[in-house]
Amino acid sequence: MTNTAFFSMIRSALRQKSRWWKPITDCKISARRKYKGLNKRLKWEYQCNNCKNYFPDKKIQVDHINPAGSLNSFEDLPNFVKNLFCEKEGLQVLCSTCHDIKTKKEIKLR
Repeated sequence: MTNTAFFSMIRSALRQKSRWWKPITDCKISARRKYKGLNKRLKWEYQCNNCKNYFPDKKIQVDHINPAGSLNSFEDLPNFVKNLFCEKEGLQVLCSTCHDIKTKKEIKLR
């Protein structure tokens, strides 16, 4: 296994486990309101922290205000984990469109 493939596997496993991190759930709960539209299958909708519009669960993402960073070596591991498993204050709910725009800006700044 190459070094790149190894750290890609570690990064993927950590991100997968971080989905169940309690502050992520708390962040989503604080951004939700009861859905009042015609679709009876939807119970909640969530407000995007950027555009302030409301979206169903499938169209929002919990975003790290400060990016988790890269994980390309063992030296990157402590900072990556610290940023990935941050508290609720370091997270925000963004719609998919706003999240894509923010991510593209972050990639350009690297």
